[in-house]
Amino acid sequence: MTAMNRLIAAYAIVLAAPCAQGADPRLGEALMQEAQCDSCHVERFGGDGSQIYLRADRRVGNPAQLATQVSVCNSQLNTGWFPEDEAHVAAFLNERYYKFK
Repeated sequence: MTAMNRLIAAYAIVLAAPCAQGADPRLGEALMQEAQCDSCHVERFGGDGSQIYLRADRRVGNPAQLATQVSVCNSQLNTGWFPEDEAHVAAFLNERYYKFK
C-alpha cells in the first residue's frame, strides 16, 4: 500500500460515517451543484448521471468507501473542498442514494 493510499484510508476512517456529526446534506448538494459533479456523471452514464450511484457494480458499498470516493473526486476535480465539505457531500449522497446507517 502506497503512502497516499494509507493516507486516504486513514482519512476515510475519520469520515466513515457519511452523516458525520454536523454534516449537512443540503450544503453537500449545493457543493455538488457548484462543482458541476453531474456533468462528469452524465458524460459517463447518460441520463441525469444518477446511475453512477445506482448501478449494480458501483464502487461504494459502505460509509468508508463513500468518504474515500468523495475525497478522490475532490482531488481529481480540484474542487478545493475542505474535509468538512467532503463530509457534507457524503451526507447528501448517503441521504439521496446510499442509505447507509
